Amino acid sequence: MAQNLRGALVGFCNPLLDISAVVDEGLLAEYKLNADDAIMASPEHLPLFQTLMDKYNAQLLPGGSAQNTLRGAQLLLPADSAVFFGAVGADENARLLKGAADKAGLRTNYMVNEEKPTGTCALLITGKHRSMVANLSAAESYDVSHVTAPANWADIEAARLYYITGFFFAVSDASIDAVAKHALANNKTFTMNLSASFVAEFFTSHVEKTLPMINILFGNEVEAAALAKALKLGTSDIRQVAKRVADMPRASDRPRMVVFTQGAQSTVVASSDSDEVRVYP
Repeated sequence: MAQNLRGALVGFCNPLLDISAVVDEGLLAEYKLNADDAIMASPEHLPLFQTLMDKYNAQLLPGGSAQNTLRGAQLLLPADSAVFFGAVGADENARLLKGAADKAGLRTNYMVNEEKPTGTCALLITGKHRSMVANLSAAESYDVSHVTAPANWADIEAARLYYITGFFFAVSDASIDAVAKHALANNKTFTMNLSASFVAEFFTSHVEKTLPMINILFGNEVEAAALAKALKLGTSDIRQVAKRVADMPRASDRPRMVVFTQGAQSTVVASSDSDEVRVYP
């Protein structure tokens, strides 16, 4: 008999419409961006979004890190396995995001902000590099009252595994805390992605508070270095960082796994229940 996975996976992040374009390095310099940035938009970045549309033949793509992850997961899982939470506006961009999710079979549980537009993310592609600038807009209005409403909390209670991006610390730390504590109390799997180096740098206290409840932590080599610095681990060796983070205090007896990717290079995996740090080419 097939396993019942209805609603088993729940994710939280910022649902954003990606504005993607191949650009020249001059545009990066104009907006003081690096080739592989992942940053929040400042006021000086706001004209960039229209510039991409007007001058660079930009494509509009469904985005949001966890929403894309769950869309991919749902394509591989039985029907109705995944549910995504986040905040959008009452506009055409939100309908585009929902349409893409619907096509993949992903159920969305959006909080709708009637006053702000759906967030966008500029993707500036130069060669093999991609710089991301996010204008959260409605996404940053997500509030814990949405997920804790009885009808929505039912999705949390039904789930077995939770995936939340570090980006969400900037939006609703209270929602992360509520879901993490539920997972801990009910022996469910709680996972997070570091998402960007600024998360470890500017939300260190949030990461430290949540880490004991995290069963699986994902990140890349840049985020791993930022985390090592923020937590004062005293090493930049990615294998040692992975193992030291895995071995940090845990709120339960369940082991913690840390997975650090390195682009086209090897992936490093460490776990609190093993002395071996595994490296996958």
